[in-house]
Amino acid sequence: MPHRVVLDSNIVLSALLFSEGRLSWIRHAWKRQQIVPLVCPETTEELLRVLNYPKFQLNAAEQQALLADFLPYTDIVHLPASWPDLPACRDDSDQVFLVLAHVGHATALVSGDADILALRGTLREKIMTAEELNDFLASTI
Repeated sequence: MPHRVVLDSNIVLSALLFSEGRLSWIRHAWKRQQIVPLVCPETTEELLRVLNYPKFQLNAAEQQALLADFLPYTDIVHLPASWPDLPACRDDSDQVFLVLAHVGHATALVSGDADILALRGTLREKIMTAEELNDFLASTI
């Protein structure tokens, strides 16, 4: 059974943009169905917005190709209109990742963001770094 995980936008971007980078193994993990990334309309919209940043210099076809290498491997979760009462993230824009992990019954929320990592131990879902996810996956094989 693949592990249901929430990957924050920076983790997804690193896995997609840097095919030989430090987090490229995450891309292989979703393709091998070791993990199933959870997304919702809000996090997908955030990913689309970030892929359009001028610093990445991606044209529309390149953006679509990257999305085509991610979205088919995801599970879509629709968040309720009224979000559950969860610990508040210092950065309001990151709260959606906490809600998605909770509502989607994720095994883990994976992030390198200090504001999210500061909430370790406050949710039933594990909050971990990409390196910790790698160790976790290696221990469950």
